[in-house]
Amino acid sequence: MPSVLQLTLILLAFGVAGVLIFRYFGLPPILGYLAIGVLIGPNALALANDSATVKYLAEFGVVFLMFSLGLEFNLHRLRSMRRIVFGLGASQVILTMLLAVPASLLMNWIYPISWQAAIALGGALAMSSTAIVTKLIADRSELETQHGRNVIGILLFQDLAVVFLLILLPSLGKNPKDLLFALSTAGIKIAIALVLIFYIGQTVMSRWFRLVVKLRSQELFMLNLLLIVLGMAALTEHFGLSLALGAFLAGMLISETPFRHQVEEDIKPFRDVLLGLFFITIGMLLDFKVIQAQWALVLLLLIGPLIFKFGLIALLSRAFGSSPGISIRTGLCLAQAGEFGFVLLNQIDGLDLIDPALSQAVLAAMLLSMFGAPFLIQYSDRIAMRFSSNEWLLQSLALTQLAAKSVRTTNHVLICGFGRSGQSLARMLDQQKIPYLALDMDPDRVKEAAAAGDNVVYGDASRENYLTAAGLSKAKAVVITYADTPATLKVLHQVERLRPGMIVLVRTKDDADLGKLQAAGATEVVPELIEGSLMMASHVLLMMGVPLRKVVRQITSAREARYSLLRGYFRGSVETESEPNESWRLQSITLLPESASIGKTLEELHLENEGVSVQAVRRKVGGMDYIKLELSPELRLQANDILVLSGNPEATDLAQAKLI
Repeated sequence: MPSVLQLTLILLAFGVAGVLIFRYFGLPPILGYLAIGVLIGPNALALANDSATVKYLAEFGVVFLMFSLGLEFNLHRLRSMRRIVFGLGASQVILTMLLAVPASLLMNWIYPISWQAAIALGGALAMSSTAIVTKLIADRSELETQHGRNVIGILLFQDLAVVFLLILLPSLGKNPKDLLFALSTAGIKIAIALVLIFYIGQTVMSRWFRLVVKLRSQELFMLNLLLIVLGMAALTEHFGLSLALGAFLAGMLISETPFRHQVEEDIKPFRDVLLGLFFITIGMLLDFKVIQAQWALVLLLLIGPLIFKFGLIALLSRAFGSSPGISIRTGLCLAQAGEFGFVLLNQIDGLDLIDPALSQAVLAAMLLSMFGAPFLIQYSDRIAMRFSSNEWLLQSLALTQLAAKSVRTTNHVLICGFGRSGQSLARMLDQQKIPYLALDMDPDRVKEAAAAGDNVVYGDASRENYLTAAGLSKAKAVVITYADTPATLKVLHQVERLRPGMIVLVRTKDDADLGKLQAAGATEVVPELIEGSLMMASHVLLMMGVPLRKVVRQITSAREARYSLLRGYFRGSVETESEPNESWRLQSITLLPESASIGKTLEELHLENEGVSVQAVRRKVGGMDYIKLELSPELRLQANDILVLSGNPEATDLAQAKLI
């Protein structure tokens, strides 16, 4: 048996390898932890045992997960999504648990199951993976879609229901006569805890945190945070409730203070590492011998709950007003098991409510369903189109409405994302009488903005049909305002494929992904961090007595050096009396096989003599893909190269004639 140090090294080494591999293939790290647990567990390679030390650390992973969950449950968020959370979400959890009782009767010929065990298993079955689902739909930019909102609402109630289930399950192990008394006592305890949180704890906690923050010690802040989380967990355990419940209440307590976001960032490293240990220990529990002996039961427990859960969630979504396609997508996203299901299954095992062999079969089926979740979500669109007769009609209608808006628009700016940045840009374009069309995936935002007169429509900019319907072929430029780099890269890939050489301006938080975005086809990347530093520099210079004229000149010079392609970008779209032909503009030129410049280097062309600068050269490689080449005087031009030139209209026209 390995020592504690050896065991720690094994867990760290395999944990790093597992997360690295799964991240490389774009899969959630949670699947990597589960796979590693299965691999190194006592029932496989036997490199690590499910020791008391590992179990104890893993339990703290659940504690910090519940604490993070509590941070998300502020009253404002619950109020804004109350219909989905307490309507659709509550219906799903309650009906799953109730229908689990008659379903268990069908299994009595394999394993005897009491009604208490059926309810407990129903609670575990009702859970879906918050970690996997939110990661996958966020990567697909579907958090703000209708089915994305349904998914998040149901997940919120599932997570909230865990708190009740952690209290209910120990009560199920008691005498039926004592069950009502046990639940009533637990309910009173929770009510008292909530009163303490919202009427006493909020004020006390805010004052206490302010006192700690005033001392400006990061070490003290972290010690205080750990004390509150573990102290609340110990307090609820002392009163006969679970550690996880105490951590959840601590999270809710801090969520009502101004320090919630700082706490959330500080607690992340503890939560993620310890939660990874929890999932590894879950994987260690898997016994291949039991699965081999009862593979048919595992298959039944995998397929049966998947179909049942998908069907129930899809029907409930339809009953709450979603279209058939949206309902199918919602059901597919939530059909798998979840991490809290493992927490509940652990508690069920500890209470001896079900046979250990059945518990192993349930565990195996849950693990397999989680491994299948990425594929269900990836192909949810195709499945919805296949089985929803009016889904094509609804999408066609949306595309028709979008095309009707863009058909009379030419030389417009296509804005992808109509959040704060997109709306600010739209107002400026409106003031300059420059046409624009915005695509956004938040139906409420689109409805409100369109009613206010903004030229915005519902649509996914990462899909070819929406970009085509929005008039990409006639657009002057594309602006992507997403803060999420993976979502931006999807749009860039489609734009580059449909219209190579298109001027694309991208917003990003910082310049960490600058190279990646430019390589994907971004003409210019505007990092908010750099813009913020320029604004700060200008204010500092003014306060230090530097004349306004010099400050403006210096900041303008810095911007032009950093954003070479931004110079004259919007001014070149429309000519005014004050700017007839003097505005700088950008122009993309595709070299034909018979062009005179083919085979010449940039240095030999002497384009700078014409008052023009070459901002980018793109070349087709590997079929249809274009890449941005590194600019150098020795770069020799080839047929079908795309040159992006910058200069005033007269100069770019002369340069185009010289090149072609």
